[in-house]
Amino acid sequence: MTRPVTLFTGQWADLNLEEVAKLASEWGYDGLEIACSGEHLDVERAATDPAYVAERLAILERHNLKLFAISNHLTGQAVCDNPIDFRHQGILSSKIWADGEAEGVRTRAAEELKQTAIAARNLGVDTVVGFTGSSIWQYVAMFPPVSAEVIEAGYEDFAKRWNPIMDVFDAEGVRFALEVHPSEIAYDYYTTVKTLQAIDNRPAFGLNWDPSHMHWQDIDPVNFILDFADRIYHVDCKDTFVRKLDGRVGRLGSHLSWDDPHRGWTFVSTGRGQIDWESSFRALNSIGYDGPISVEWEDAGMDRLHGAKEAVGFVKSLLWNVPAQSFDAAFKKNSGA
Repeated sequence: MTRPVTLFTGQWADLNLEEVAKLASEWGYDGLEIACSGEHLDVERAATDPAYVAERLAILERHNLKLFAISNHLTGQAVCDNPIDFRHQGILSSKIWADGEAEGVRTRAAEELKQTAIAARNLGVDTVVGFTGSSIWQYVAMFPPVSAEVIEAGYEDFAKRWNPIMDVFDAEGVRFALEVHPSEIAYDYYTTVKTLQAIDNRPAFGLNWDPSHMHWQDIDPVNFILDFADRIYHVDCKDTFVRKLDGRVGRLGSHLSWDDPHRGWTFVSTGRGQIDWESSFRALNSIGYDGPISVEWEDAGMDRLHGAKEAVGFVKSLLWNVPAQSFDAAFKKNSGA
């Protein structure tokens, strides 16, 4: 089972796509997971302008790269979020933000997600990775507490806003892969179960497996793969290091920036943290996942030009071929059992 290793371009939005593609090719990546941010991908143009699509794809072809997925995390965040405020203005395009009126922002964000499905189809890919936002994340670890009815209403709000988006994804033959992540409607194991139930387990809506956000929450990334086997539509590789608890560091972060050494956890270059990658890749093999393995490089303690090159080598060292027959089948055949 050969799986391509790609580089997620979201952390490289300060460079243009040509520069990122050149670097990724030199490092040995097979392709890109292109983010709909910076200069990398204009969703409206990709949905409506064949010449623009051809120009984007030509950049990858010049550098012997393939496109396997696109991502629209930033706009997706605004579809369900409450409140919509200055933080969103900092991540959204001026067209989506406009006058900043909250429901208008959510509506325009939803329309761009629909366009993203069309853009993906035009680009020849079948998976969009992203966020959903959440109207109830604000109530996590909050006091005073809220009623169960408030939480239930949050999942109903998610379904009301995302089902029409998924209708367009269905029409275009494209899938959405939610990155399970704090601040989303699904941020851990049981909220993922609840999210899939809320959207009636419709096939167009699946998951992006990124273990970094699970590890520091004490969620087992391997069991997550096994339990949601039919919903793992995309894989992002990002590692995490959780410090030994010493009575001062905490999992919630203490409002410290994620690269502050006083934090209880931080992102580190793939292969340098605590994720059990071998068990994770064995689990991906066992469920038959044959899609891209996308490196999301993020490490404040390492130069990115070194770290991104190191990461692709590490990931490829784990992509051994799956046996043509299981050990059990081979044993029975050879033993005559």
